[in-house]
Amino acid sequence: MVRAAVLPAVGSPLELAEIDLPAPGPGQVRLRLAAAGVCHSDLSLSNGTMRVPVPAVLGHEGAGTVLEVGEGVTSVAPGDEVVLNWAPSCGSCHACSLGEVWLCAEALTGARSVYAHRADGGELYPGLNVAAFAEESVVAEKCLLPAPKGVPLAEAALLGCAVLTGYGAVHHSARVQPGETVAVFGVGGVGLATLQSARIAGAATIVAVDVSPEKEELARASGATEFVLASEATAKEIRALTGGQGVDVAVECVGRAVTIRTAWESTRRGGRTTVVGIGGKDQQVSFNALEIFHYGRTLSGCVYGNSDPAKDLPEIAAHIRGGAFDLGVLVTERIGLADIPAAFDRMVAGKGGRALVVFP
Repeated sequence: MVRAAVLPAVGSPLELAEIDLPAPGPGQVRLRLAAAGVCHSDLSLSNGTMRVPVPAVLGHEGAGTVLEVGEGVTSVAPGDEVVLNWAPSCGSCHACSLGEVWLCAEALTGARSVYAHRADGGELYPGLNVAAFAEESVVAEKCLLPAPKGVPLAEAALLGCAVLTGYGAVHHSARVQPGETVAVFGVGGVGLATLQSARIAGAATIVAVDVSPEKEELARASGATEFVLASEATAKEIRALTGGQGVDVAVECVGRAVTIRTAWESTRRGGRTTVVGIGGKDQQVSFNALEIFHYGRTLSGCVYGNSDPAKDLPEIAAHIRGGAFDLGVLVTERIGLADIPAAFDRMVAGKGGRALVVFP
């Protein structure tokens, strides 16, 4: 039996519970978690913005050490340090055949299968495939990537979502070029990773936008050259910081209609807005036909940073080892399993960057 934070039903608080993990079956791996990041997507799953079968063990951003492997597993062995990949690609669906592995149609099939049981025998589902809010987990072999050498294993957990998403949003979706101007809306874990990635890309002016003035120090430590407190005048302030033009690129990491609209308005004519934040169906964004024509801007969605984790992780690791990317800046608190609900509350209140659950 291992301890886990269980979501008993959508909209219910997480419960600490002892769960029974089976031995890994064919193609499966059992691992001990070193750490798991508390991501906004976990909050979205708990409140029903995103849907997965319940009861479930959430947590999708994690790293740990392999304990045991099932039949046919060849890529990892007991003792290996690994990073979780919550959205593995199948390699054969239409999206994968186009090289768009982040849109794989089969990526979340594992989340629909029972993977463990509660002490009373009740079935449990693995959230976004990997169930990282637990001391140990059993996952498919394809959900594991080698942990980069020279990167502390606990902090490597952040590579599995926040860093891949932020890095990919800049380098793959928005394709920021040296000398361009960038605005990042939302200075949480993904936003902080996006700011650092914009700095790595060579952006000349990097504007961070957030509702909390306390985020300015975090934003500047991550590469922001300017900080704007979110208000009705945000777009005007950003244009004023960019010679009246607006930024070349805006990256929205919040998932709210008003923020998406403001990010779009903050870009220059012909500028690019990438939406990383996950909003609910009630968040409707409106544009009129004339402004779409007149401004010639591009608005695009971004899933998992439009990343191929197997290819991007070594590249990001090189930036970390070289000192260009600081994982430590993202982590504003280290907590235990029982502290996850409080971390959700702080996330809703707009406080801090990434909370990291660290296991003994």
